[in-house]
Amino acid sequence: MSLVDMYPPTFVKDSDDIGSNPTLNTPIHVIIERRYGRRDILRGATAASLLSLFGGGLAGRAAVAADNPSTLTFEEIEHGIDETHHVAKGYAADVLIRWGDKVSPDAPDFNPLQLTAAAQEKQFGHNCDFITYMPLPQGSTNSESGLLCVNHEYTSTPLMFTGMTADDAQDKIGKEQVEVEQAAHGHSVVEVRKEGGKWQVVTDSPLNRRISLSATKMKVSGPAAGHDRLKTGEDPSGTEVVGTLNNCAGGSTPWGTVLIAEENFHQYFSGDPAKTDQADSYKRYGLVGEPEYAWGKFVGRFNVEGEPNEPNRFGWIVEYDPYDAASTPVKRTAIGRFKHEGATTVVNKDGRVVLYTGDDERFDYVYKFVTAGTYNPNDRAANMNLLDEGTLYVAKFLEDGKVQWLPMVHGEGMLTAENGFSSQADILIEARRAADLLEATPMDRPEDIEVNPVTGSVYAVMTNNSRRKPDQIDAANPRFENTAGNIIEITPPGGTGKDADHAATEGTWAHFLIAGNPTWGSTLYGKGTSSNGWLSCPDNVAFDNKGRLWIASDQGASQSKFKTGDGVWACDTTGDGRALTKMFFRVPTGAEMCGPAFTPDSKTLFVSVQHPGEDKDSTFDKPSTRWPDFAEGVPPRPSVVAITKEDGGEIGA
Repeated sequence: MSLVDMYPPTFVKDSDDIGSNPTLNTPIHVIIERRYGRRDILRGATAASLLSLFGGGLAGRAAVAADNPSTLTFEEIEHGIDETHHVAKGYAADVLIRWGDKVSPDAPDFNPLQLTAAAQEKQFGHNCDFITYMPLPQGSTNSESGLLCVNHEYTSTPLMFTGMTADDAQDKIGKEQVEVEQAAHGHSVVEVRKEGGKWQVVTDSPLNRRISLSATKMKVSGPAAGHDRLKTGEDPSGTEVVGTLNNCAGGSTPWGTVLIAEENFHQYFSGDPAKTDQADSYKRYGLVGEPEYAWGKFVGRFNVEGEPNEPNRFGWIVEYDPYDAASTPVKRTAIGRFKHEGATTVVNKDGRVVLYTGDDERFDYVYKFVTAGTYNPNDRAANMNLLDEGTLYVAKFLEDGKVQWLPMVHGEGMLTAENGFSSQADILIEARRAADLLEATPMDRPEDIEVNPVTGSVYAVMTNNSRRKPDQIDAANPRFENTAGNIIEITPPGGTGKDADHAATEGTWAHFLIAGNPTWGSTLYGKGTSSNGWLSCPDNVAFDNKGRLWIASDQGASQSKFKTGDGVWACDTTGDGRALTKMFFRVPTGAEMCGPAFTPDSKTLFVSVQHPGEDKDSTFDKPSTRWPDFAEGVPPRPSVVAITKEDGGEIGA
């Protein structure tokens, strides 16, 4: 029996989360129950959250405030859903840059009824996601002047173009509109400056640039570069790709480059994968000939029957230098190919660099990459190719609280020619299948994975896994199978902070937070969490300079079910306020909260408001919100928001 049979889906958010793991590797929720026991989980919920919330009804604000050990001083906002955004009292949340705003100084003004690819190549892209702030000058900690580097994950076709709905967009869209969509994918770099306490985009900065799917040439490096399965008619060398797509989360490096993750690449390719010689490989990545986009009708490389190797050129981590607008981005194949969510780096105590990343799909895996070489803080150029050589590992979570990192090395264990891996390149191109054979632990959609800069602990976010049927609910299983997600805390050996050995092949793990409404049971929060403090579907996370965790959520179509919009929650990771989450910011209806990123001084928090208005039946012509412009005829516009404290102090302090 397959996992699909064992845990059939109750709903599917969309085609970026179809699930394609056919193995019988033990799922994480089974390991959790074996380690803690169902009663222990419920007892943890009672001790950690239910006592603070219930006992004849929800605790009132005054009662919670009187016994609240959190170091976060803001007054949290309330759950809810409406057409605009909300932030905690005493804070300002200013829209900094919107879809269609100028990135290049010669970009035309945004006109939603006259979109062109040429204009979009010079304008801020659609559906902003990951953000990182890179101080100016390079190597400094300047918190009032820097580069804002932002991913554009995908495009919401019915909200971009008039006269379309979710049901008919693929049939109605034309070649020119497809070209606009492709130009709206990718990444933006804009210089930003804080003036008079408010952030502004420097529109004439020579460092501003767009990295797009249709116009930006990229190199391919590492073990898979030049492999036959990366060669196409346009690139017979297999070493150069035009563009990047579905850029979700990402990261930055100690040497000042930016890493952008390619996630759900499968949804762009039409044609029948069964007619290629890689049908099984593509099936494992979710390519089933039912794309979300109509690109294959107009652009040959997005039809696998015409270019069967093109999908292998996506699903990588891309590195580029934001301080050089003419630099060429590089796809680093040594880190493996899958639906990457995040790319968080940390310098290990021995000087090697460790990169954590997740594979964002139900029943897929958590990975890390350890460089062969060491970081040289005195020679930036010497670090530029560190990510081309090293070892990729996949995680196996054991019932005794240990985590094993299994090396994905050609010739070791099952990763041999007899199993279809003729080289390390084959392992990296088919990283999912290689991890299957190593019996890694299938997880509940691994999202962002971040390292606490104070403690050295690693926080791996699982956003949800809704495989349990409604008729399987009972007293011990009071909700659909993990519809609300959880956060796992991984502790490397060797101590805390800089003494933690992130390159070690073993560590320990425990649950930090089990999300959802405590009335469902089986949740885990810190004592004192209020009726607005619970959250569902954690996604991207960030740390402030005190080591506190800031959690962005992505409930998708479940916003109406959970009766609150997505947003940002914050909590301590140590002390009496550990896992006591407080709601800080809320997005407009239909939107997802993405990309929280702090300035080095923690006085600004940048966030991405992605796909506002993406509710059921919401369209360009009749949107559920017109945020942030609220102007007739202007559709909702994905935007980056800069959050500052009105008194100029640190966020949350």
